[in-house]
Amino acid sequence: MLAYQMANKEHLAPWEPIRDSDFYTAESCRRRCESAYQAFIDGTAVSFIALERKSNKMIAGCNFSNIVRGPLQACYLGYSVHQEFEGQGLMHEVAQAAIQYAFGELGLHRIMANHLPSNLRSQKLLGRLGFEREGYARAYLKIAGKWEDMVLNSLINSEG
Repeated sequence: MLAYQMANKEHLAPWEPIRDSDFYTAESCRRRCESAYQAFIDGTAVSFIALERKSNKMIAGCNFSNIVRGPLQACYLGYSVHQEFEGQGLMHEVAQAAIQYAFGELGLHRIMANHLPSNLRSQKLLGRLGFEREGYARAYLKIAGKWEDMVLNSLINSEG
């Protein structure tokens, strides 16, 4: 995971919060993995990684965070793909499998995913996955050091 983050540091910077130098250390990576595992145990998040078959290296990540039960039964989708694998349909394949898990195994009703208005790759990916635009939020997230607007999208589980 650390090698993935290091290799994609510049590539992902426009779409993520500013990361301090500690983020790119083995110890910080270990802590994030422990935190992700605990969130999975607690039922508040699920993380997936995609590995390249021949090298066994991480090439994409997908997660469901802020899982809320009760009458909402919803979560947020996040994802990233290694810059060398962009535009090959990999993220669609990974996200599609993860969504099946969220709706099937987790029994969630709603998945929300937001993207920067300028992120046309995310817009196209979410559209291909069946997400529908629900709105527009001004100054929603601090990305790359600046409060950014976001396009709000959701996917509803038609089975439940």
